[in-house]
Amino acid sequence: MRKLSTLTLASVLALAACGGGSSDGDNNTPIDPPPPNLTRCEQQTQLIVISTSSALEFVTEPSYNANQSAAIVARITGSDSKGLAFEWGQTAGQALILKSVKSPILAFQFADSGDYSFSVNVSGNGMSFNETVNISVAAMTRGQFNVRSDQQVVEGNDVSFRADRVGVNADEIPSALSWCIALGPELNIDISNIERPQFKAPAVNSDTIAILRATGSVDGEAVIDEVLTLITNESAISSPYFDEPVARTFAYRENSSYKSALNSCVYSNQLLSPCTIEQLPLLGQTLSLSGKEKIMDRVLVSHQWMGENFETFLDKMDPDSDFAQLLQSVTAIVISYDIRPSFYWVVTGAIYLDPTDLWLLAEERDVINEAADYRSAFGNQLGFIMPWRYVKDNAYVSYSSPRELRTDRTMTQMSPDLSSLLFHELAHANDFFPSSIYHTIPVDDQTLLDHSNRRTSAGELISDRVSILYPLLSDEMYSLADVSFRGETATAAQQAYLPSDITGFFSDDSATDYYAFSTRREDTAMLFEEAMMSYRFGIMRDVSITDNPDNATAASITVDWGQRGRIGEKSPGSRIPQRAAFVINQILPALDGAELIGNLPSPIQMTQGQSWLDNLTISPQLSQTPQKINAAPSAGTKPFIPELRISGDRHKMN
Repeated sequence: MRKLSTLTLASVLALAACGGGSSDGDNNTPIDPPPPNLTRCEQQTQLIVISTSSALEFVTEPSYNANQSAAIVARITGSDSKGLAFEWGQTAGQALILKSVKSPILAFQFADSGDYSFSVNVSGNGMSFNETVNISVAAMTRGQFNVRSDQQVVEGNDVSFRADRVGVNADEIPSALSWCIALGPELNIDISNIERPQFKAPAVNSDTIAILRATGSVDGEAVIDEVLTLITNESAISSPYFDEPVARTFAYRENSSYKSALNSCVYSNQLLSPCTIEQLPLLGQTLSLSGKEKIMDRVLVSHQWMGENFETFLDKMDPDSDFAQLLQSVTAIVISYDIRPSFYWVVTGAIYLDPTDLWLLAEERDVINEAADYRSAFGNQLGFIMPWRYVKDNAYVSYSSPRELRTDRTMTQMSPDLSSLLFHELAHANDFFPSSIYHTIPVDDQTLLDHSNRRTSAGELISDRVSILYPLLSDEMYSLADVSFRGETATAAQQAYLPSDITGFFSDDSATDYYAFSTRREDTAMLFEEAMMSYRFGIMRDVSITDNPDNATAASITVDWGQRGRIGEKSPGSRIPQRAAFVINQILPALDGAELIGNLPSPIQMTQGQSWLDNLTISPQLSQTPQKINAAPSAGTKPFIPELRISGDRHKMN
């Protein structure tokens, strides 16, 4: 028999201190002034606690309406969720899209009124419970709108929400939109973007529920919605490597023989020292499973859908097995809502992927945190920017619609961005540990970092050899890269540079992108990424030097110099072909690097004085190559223009 009770502010508010730092040992994160405090709602929300015959209980909202985002929390009476595993399922009612099935909080949107049931299995810490909760859903009310997404977040981690737009075309912000705290601790919330409040979850000494309430007006009618966050109490941070809170993650394959190692070795605030190769070897050092099964055994995720989408991508969008082969040089693939930007890290041997490149459904995208990249303000003092994009048939291939427009996308639309990201990050992994040396690394109590240090000291990395054989020459570009990618303060001379000055520094050198000047590792990764995207998919990379106006957009920046497909440069004296061919031969020796690069299209020059957007249609004719990836809009639809992308914005430096 279930017992109902009311969960009040006093019963959920509990605060404690907690340490912090940087999620991957990088201490360059700027310290921002605290955002404004948000006021507490005059009327506080009262949640309902539903007891069961076991120690498992459910926390539900006071009421549920059709077409309204909602949540249910499962918890063990008198216990936090730390160390527990959750598995939700729907047992009755119209089928819903459930994307947080491994979390203590189940988030969803009811499709229609009626009765619904959900079961949850909770296990761990010597306990195991399975219970069901029944929910009655009322018909949709007038003037509804939604705030997304209800979620669990660890104390100290970043949190973001977003209010749905409304109106006939779902393109209007509710008028007089405002926010207040409806339950839980005091929060310092940034509401500079009124649609997207952000805050850092406060420290708590027990799992704590916080609720924000949004109110506004649509066509003169008041609208209201609440969004729930479960802030979870975590063990004190002891890791010198992950010294800032990281999201809870779990092995995608429950029966993976590396489950324990994944949980402790690659994304943990308790990682005290790098794990040994015996604990977590490179994929290429193990022979027990087939290719894809072996890969998926090493996937660690914050949400189940991330692993599912990654697995589907490998099944459907890797016809030449490039990614399956390149992944042999990593120990693990980590995909989590709080990773931004993506990176490879030799300390763990893993790649860390921002799920922005993996979502297919709007409900999946809803859970991805929108905290800004800490480097977003770097280089603001400079008088130029260097944008980039991938194009095919004179159209963008990136498909990432604005967050305020909730929409789904297909695997085909997702693939160009994920493919280029993987080519880049896996180039780093293969730079450190190419297939040619797997047999030289014993599976013992040494660490990959030990072997990396030895190889680096001996100058054996592919990127080291490229820089010796074919060095980049522009001291000015190297110094500017310190400003744009490391946050160094620009000198007066650097601030005075015009785009034409940068054109002189960059265009005659042998880099394919500005980011190549950040480190020799990034130089190698950029060469490989651009070459493989052109070779495999006929997708060419645009790079340009433009001015740097306030609120820069594709239409407002003016090109001083730019090229499409710089990787195919064939002009006398250019060392780009030799550099790229060398990298390809070392990373994928089955390919003939010189032949591959020689067959790539020659670069197309952009028109000076035109905008970046106007330079989109510079290819003389449509591509005739087989189209394995194409995200261009179909005939009769309005072309989608993605946000402006700036060199280096999707990768953390190696």
